[in-house]
Amino acid sequence: MAVIRPFKAVRPPKEIVHLVASVPYDVVNKEEAAELAKNNPISFLRVTRSEIELPIETDQYSQEVYNKAKSNWERLINTAPLIQDKEAHLYIYKLTMNGHSQVGIAATFSVEDYDNDVIKKHEKTRKVKEDDRTNHIVTTEAQTGPVFLTYKGVQAVDKAVAETIKKNQPIYDFMAVDGIKHQVWIMPLDHSKSVINELSKVKNLYIADGHHRAASASRAQKVKKDLNPTHNGDEEYNFFLAVLFPEEQLRILPYNRITRDLNGLSKIDFIEKVKSNFTVEETNSAEPKAEKNISMYLDGKWYLLKPNQNVKEAKSVGDNLDVSILQNYLLNPILGIDDPRTNNRVDFIGGIRGTEELIELVDTGKAAVAFSMYPVSLDSLINISDAGEIMPPKSTWFEPKLRDGILVHKI
Repeated sequence: MAVIRPFKAVRPPKEIVHLVASVPYDVVNKEEAAELAKNNPISFLRVTRSEIELPIETDQYSQEVYNKAKSNWERLINTAPLIQDKEAHLYIYKLTMNGHSQVGIAATFSVEDYDNDVIKKHEKTRKVKEDDRTNHIVTTEAQTGPVFLTYKGVQAVDKAVAETIKKNQPIYDFMAVDGIKHQVWIMPLDHSKSVINELSKVKNLYIADGHHRAASASRAQKVKKDLNPTHNGDEEYNFFLAVLFPEEQLRILPYNRITRDLNGLSKIDFIEKVKSNFTVEETNSAEPKAEKNISMYLDGKWYLLKPNQNVKEAKSVGDNLDVSILQNYLLNPILGIDDPRTNNRVDFIGGIRGTEELIELVDTGKAAVAFSMYPVSLDSLINISDAGEIMPPKSTWFEPKLRDGILVHKI
């Protein structure tokens, strides 16, 4: 059964939350982070992407970067200044994008539940990214951005959330520059007790987004435990920051692919090889309309790919996903991309960027071919997690994103 715990959030004053809050550290590169933080000394990107303040030749994974993150974090606490709630709370976090809202509960969750698979995963993590956030957490002694969790909704929890929103003013209510509205409430104690009781009956929670944050929180817990001779299991480092959303409120966008080259093939030869496993026909649609449909952009044209009789139904849930079919029947055998986690000839483009970016990358020669995918369903995500399987890398893109720096958990 899942453990959920209130915490004393470190957070900005209401008047400056829009200046402090930043996009998640891992959705922007260094140049984009620097541009977003430009002329804003209290942008939280100066904590999560502190390398933007260091010389350009600085290794982004050097201890110098984490030490800078710590000093920037301490400076932000003192100069913003940030506040820390005196009492531990559950918080409600509402995101609204293009008229669609999703409402989650911000709390801390048990690292032990993560380790024991009460909190289920669906992605493998990369060691270099785990190392990065583990060092960041240990050095700053803070979890600076939440993991995105989901579960099969509970009516009593939904009711407590709705009543909190109806009867209380939000502590935050602002529109970010990307047009996403962020609202946060403190949940009253009576509702919190009810929610904690109801969620304690839930068998499993699922990581929707933030596998590296969760894995790094687990690793940081082991470091802190080893350094603490009086460890008793109740310390803050035994819990990680997350926001828990009911699955029925969430939307998944596709995670598209581009490759840098055609593995030495001419465009004509490449298409002929693709036809060995797919039907190929020209289309005007940049976005596939159903599962088992993939749109491919090559040489100024869109093509619709559908698996043919050579693509067999797989026993595993994950191997039947469109991204797996693309990998197993095209990217690997035709383009020689054996491991998309480590092969630098393939790149992943989040669905929020649209198919226009795929077209631009191919038309400008930065990519040879692009693949527009149909989004994975939440049912598939949960089924794969329950089966103990792993999705291919970059299978899902959740939008809207939670912002870093609104609610921080000190460990």
